Amino acid sequence: MISSLLRGTASAWVCACLTFALFSCKNESKKNLETSASDSLAKQELPRQKAAENFKIVTNSMEFILPKDTLLSGWNPIVYKNNSNETHFIVFEKYPEGKRLEDTEKEVGPAFQEGMDYIMEGNMDKAMEAFGKLPEWFSQVQFYGGTGLVSPKSTTQSTLKLDPGIYAIECYMKMPNGRFHSVEGMVDEIIVKDSLSDIPEPQADYQISIGSENGMLLEGNPSTGKKVFKVYFEDQKVHENFVGHDVQLVRKEKEANLNTLANWLNWSTPKGLMTPAPKGFKFIAGMQEMAAGKNGYFTAELTPGDYVLISEVPNQREKGLLKEFHVE
Repeated sequence: MISSLLRGTASAWVCACLTFALFSCKNESKKNLETSASDSLAKQELPRQKAAENFKIVTNSMEFILPKDTLLSGWNPIVYKNNSNETHFIVFEKYPEGKRLEDTEKEVGPAFQEGMDYIMEGNMDKAMEAFGKLPEWFSQVQFYGGTGLVSPKSTTQSTLKLDPGIYAIECYMKMPNGRFHSVEGMVDEIIVKDSLSDIPEPQADYQISIGSENGMLLEGNPSTGKKVFKVYFEDQKVHENFVGHDVQLVRKEKEANLNTLANWLNWSTPKGLMTPAPKGFKFIAGMQEMAAGKNGYFTAELTPGDYVLISEVPNQREKGLLKEFHVE
């Protein structure tokens, strides 16, 4: 992995190797995957039915507590209540047909954790070997957004448009010892059915457009109160830390150092996304990465003060992926 603390030839070599391992296009024909019973359930054509107003996920410590394991396709409001003492988030990952949560726990989590353990030791050769153990099917995972980072004892809401299929949800924040939250229990599975939700697409108060060419653009000047933000992905790319650009809404205290926040948001560094979160920042809401042309919504309660919109990628300011604004 690329790390602000691990530069030079070794870093570039690992970056190239891991980029190939994780995200290179596969030219050979894909093998047919065995479809599980739950895959079949997701594909059933069921009568249109009303969805619950909100799908509420709760964390009390290091887990996701779900109201049920199924959702309807279409627009779904996701409420995430973080009762714990740590910062968390949720990302929705649509898996290739035939793959389930047990495949993640067996083949993906251990490879990532082993690689991170070696990065923290400064052993780049071993890190490369560990990430090379990721299965071929991992490159077929599709990202459908999620919630932004949310500070302890706080609640956030995102609204996502989900296609039928099997999804893993996870939080890959890190504990002080470098262990990912996902390998400690913060991973679960949701089946999205063909049946359509009748929840309409939200109406936004403000729009955020994000892309690798134009950076992050906020239309309008946000005011106080409960506001809905639309996040539109102009494009998507894999950045140096092997994730796509996303949007995090953070409230900033005047004495807080933005460089500290920017560096901490890069998970591939030894201290990146590690508890404790930087002081002087409150994580409110956001939208995890999505494919080009997709959009999602998040809701935030704004009070007077200074705010930052920022991505979980390296060198945000240079890429135009950091924007400050003030609410009167």
